[in-house]
Amino acid sequence: MTISEKIKNFNPDENGLREDGVFGLPFDVEESQIILVPVPWEATVSYREGTAKGPEAILKASHQIDLYSELYQNGWKSGFAMDKIPQHIIDANSICRARASLYLNNYGNDEIIPQEKEMLHDINAMTHQLKEYVKNKTSGFLDQDKFVGLVGGDHSTPLGYMEALAERMEYGILQIDAHADLRDAYECFEHSHASIMYNAMKIKNITKLVQVGIRDYSEGENDVVINSGGRIVMFTDSEIKSSIYKGSNWNSICDTIISQLPQNVYISFDIDGLQPWLCPNTGTPVAGGFHLEEVIYLFEKLADSGKKIIGFDLCEVAPGYDEWDGNVGSRVLYSMCLLVAKNRNFARN
Repeated sequence: MTISEKIKNFNPDENGLREDGVFGLPFDVEESQIILVPVPWEATVSYREGTAKGPEAILKASHQIDLYSELYQNGWKSGFAMDKIPQHIIDANSICRARASLYLNNYGNDEIIPQEKEMLHDINAMTHQLKEYVKNKTSGFLDQDKFVGLVGGDHSTPLGYMEALAERMEYGILQIDAHADLRDAYECFEHSHASIMYNAMKIKNITKLVQVGIRDYSEGENDVVINSGGRIVMFTDSEIKSSIYKGSNWNSICDTIISQLPQNVYISFDIDGLQPWLCPNTGTPVAGGFHLEEVIYLFEKLADSGKKIIGFDLCEVAPGYDEWDGNVGSRVLYSMCLLVAKNRNFARN
């Protein structure tokens, strides 16, 4: 059956009755224009575990989303598909996470014994292998002219994808996050979730990092921003809200944020950029943050700005005892897919 036949025969009012694919859509990876790459990895998390189960939770909850949206009507016809959740990455994560937990039990002591040095070496080697897996996987889809959205996992997971894109073009990153993630090898883990943007800034073709909603960062991270020569711009949660309290509005603030971005934009969305009640089981929740509608409004303005969205990630969704985190994560993901389809004019009749 062709994709046109699938669209014709598909009832968008009954996607919740189907479990063909992400959002209950009938499309496979080959025929879809937007490919979601799941990376179930959380080896270096520093507080609470669970984000490795994020892709599965999002996929499961996605079948309950109604497809109609004012963001982009019939945008689902573009074709959204999630690649198979890789069991070998789940298995490798379990091994690496167990070793990281053992290592962290003694972290901070005055002396690191030889066995711990060896363990740290192995952990860093495994996280490097994960980065290379992500780079190769996303590169394969990019070579097929697919748009790729990465679904984590912790926030360390998209680095390989960022490298793959940087081999093809210059671009800037729009980061939504509670944390700056600008620490150099946090806890000695070279690819820590708390080091993703520090590592991204090592990539030459990433020309700008615009951080939005930051509300938990260190003095050292603040120094990285100050010393970046304008390459990193931070809009903290407190600064944004103070501006609104003084009479500004979110619309004008969004215009200012978008003006800082270059023509090609990659979106990196850590779910803890939202208010904690929307993501109560994420690894490192922080009081404050955005309403979901505020972030989607920013993305919508970006999609309509004339700038080109070249990729995105959604990370740190961690399911708890119910489906709430996965539910919110899946709705974020669907909105991002719609706005990418609109921005890139992916619509099909």
